[in-house]
Amino acid sequence: MSVIKLTTHNFRNLKPATITFNPDLNFIIGDNGSGKSSILEAIFYLGHGKSFRNAKLDSLVTFEQDYFIASIENNQRSRFGIKRDIKSGTSEIKVNGEKVSKLSDLAVNIAVQVITPESFKLFFGGPKERRRFFDLGMFHVKHSFASLWRDFAKLQKQRNALLKSYRSKSDFDYWDEQFVKLSEAIAELRKSYFMLLSEELSGWIKILLPELVEDINVQYYQGWPNKKSLIEVMTSNFVRDCQLGFTQYGAHKFDVRFLIGGKALDLKLSRGQQKLFLLALTFAQTKLIEKVERVKPILLIDDFGAELDINSRTALMNALSKIDCQSIITAIDEFSLEPMLQQEQQYKMFHVKHGEILEISK
Repeated sequence: MSVIKLTTHNFRNLKPATITFNPDLNFIIGDNGSGKSSILEAIFYLGHGKSFRNAKLDSLVTFEQDYFIASIENNQRSRFGIKRDIKSGTSEIKVNGEKVSKLSDLAVNIAVQVITPESFKLFFGGPKERRRFFDLGMFHVKHSFASLWRDFAKLQKQRNALLKSYRSKSDFDYWDEQFVKLSEAIAELRKSYFMLLSEELSGWIKILLPELVEDINVQYYQGWPNKKSLIEVMTSNFVRDCQLGFTQYGAHKFDVRFLIGGKALDLKLSRGQQKLFLLALTFAQTKLIEKVERVKPILLIDDFGAELDINSRTALMNALSKIDCQSIITAIDEFSLEPMLQQEQQYKMFHVKHGEILEISK
């Protein structure tokens, strides 16, 4: 899918506008605080129902306004939109003019991948950040994952509540049986996806970090020790679970670790190399989503020039030419985009100043 038109009203500091994008490649330039990242944020919000910058939805509405609207039209003339009322906390969600009840009804049609300066949290932000990244890909590539995860999350919540008020170990027999069943099913899906992603990732590392292709290792952790069954681990840790009031092991503890020479990748690589690895990882996940052909991803890259020298930007341009998805990229100025800008290439460029968006002629 490509975003052909984006319409926003009362969104962040953007002036009400409709932007017509190129179906393949787009650049947005402007000073810090001008509103260029808000354009990406509006697209991301439609794909995820949340911001990549701030968890509070109140921050998305223009100052002293009560609601915002964000909508897109894609290259197949389908329309998706949200009107969010901040005062009432309600959302009106529409797909092709028809009201739908869930944000997931949008997400199934809009696969958005984003790389921002905050993406470095994937390295040092803890397992939660890495689970969020991987599960986004799982949602689009492993179609049974979403319902399994919803059932598991409810069960985990019920077990944790029981841990805080239990009377007998036998009270847990049914819950633990279901918990193990769902954890193992989710772990099997994740392991399968991890293998696909690891294989795809090696190809993108060859393009973006060829000198490190043999050194980078990505390790998978299912959420409990590999040499023991989950029911065995839960039984031996039952007393401790009760003391803590939550379940220590299971699918909710899944993690991956990025290593180079046996050490954490972020301790060994420069910021520029880390960003190239993040790009390789994101491209790998984007490619997997594309292969499923359920929906083609939209790739958003915020603050393109940061941490990347001219050679890295050249490598990135080469990588972008090998992926079949729409890319929307922000930067401070045109100089930051070299050597991305090629005369024979089809793209659109926009300039944002004080929230006003203007298309720039080549």
